[in-house]
Amino acid sequence: MEELNRCQWVSAGWAGGKFPEYQQYHDQEWGVPVHDDRVHFEFLVLESAQAGLSWATVLRKRAAYREAFARFDPQQVAAFGEEKVQELLQNGGIIRNGAKIRAAISNAQRFLDIQQEWGSFSAYIWEFVGGRPLINHWTENSQVPATSPQSDALAADMKKRGFKFLGSTVLYAHLQACGLVMDHTTSCYRYAELSTAKAH
Repeated sequence: MEELNRCQWVSAGWAGGKFPEYQQYHDQEWGVPVHDDRVHFEFLVLESAQAGLSWATVLRKRAAYREAFARFDPQQVAAFGEEKVQELLQNGGIIRNGAKIRAAISNAQRFLDIQQEWGSFSAYIWEFVGGRPLINHWTENSQVPATSPQSDALAADMKKRGFKFLGSTVLYAHLQACGLVMDHTTSCYRYAELSTAKAH
């Protein structure tokens, strides 16, 4: 079977002893336009947990997070109280950081506020890219930025709304993951498939 060309960060991660799900995440999810609020919330929880850690570390714990955080239902997570926080701090399957756990609960409440105001979180976040994916044409992984004017604006607005652990770098990763920005490099087989992606 012919080996597919992928973004450099995947092969670098694979050589670093990562796991099959790492490649599957690149192949099946990364850069695919997301309009499902629960998926957006899932990535926000995982990305805020990642701060200071590698994405691979968080990806390994994804199933445990799904179980611990009510399958990423923002309404349920927003209702978590201190007893639940203490329970989560004992859960070895997730990152046991009290500030991050409390931030996820607080962020769920802010997420619901946006849904109330905009009708959906998806409608809100897609406004920051003009309603359709921004398609980049990087030839090297080193060209891909860590932030953008869009992630700066999003981070500033979300901070004003009370979100935590979601700065511009983390939110640029969210824009990439959820397909608002398409950052597969031109040599990657997914570039051709996703460079024509349209928001719907």
